[in-house]
Amino acid sequence: MARTTLAERQVRLEQQRARLQMEENRLREAERKARTRRLIEAGGLVDKAGLLDVDSAVLYGALMQVAAEARNIERVEQWRVVGGRAFDRETKARAAGREPLVLALPSPATAPLQAQLRKAGFRWSKVLRHWEGLAIHDEAAALAAEHGGSIRRVREDDAATAAEAPASAE
Repeated sequence: MARTTLAERQVRLEQQRARLQMEENRLREAERKARTRRLIEAGGLVDKAGLLDVDSAVLYGALMQVAAEARNIERVEQWRVVGGRAFDRETKARAAGREPLVLALPSPATAPLQAQLRKAGFRWSKVLRHWEGLAIHDEAAALAAEHGGSIRRVREDDAATAAEAPASAE
């Protein structure tokens, strides 16, 4: 039986250290990606709730109050019910022939046009500078054509990359 030398043991230990360091780096990277995903989802929910245009200090203050109230189990359950109903409404809207659309206009929408767009299921994206929402394609296309705009369907593969690269309006 051959005995290992001290130098061979040191080499093996260095290799083990390197493997452990690589594994630690992989874990850190996975944690960073998971955190980034949660932050993007939270931002999406802020947008979905229509709070993207709210002043940052106001939004932060409101979220601090939510955090303080999150210890109240009854309150959290109320929020869960309200949020669940909102998600259900969206699901039913999709089932009713509505689909995710982006509408771009050549000039800012007038107040009456904004009302029409909101009624059709659109909302203004301050960040992307276009109208987006769940709407019936043919109705939205007619509305866009009437005002010299364009309509674009949001495909499911677009939704996966939406956080990575903003969609351009056609």
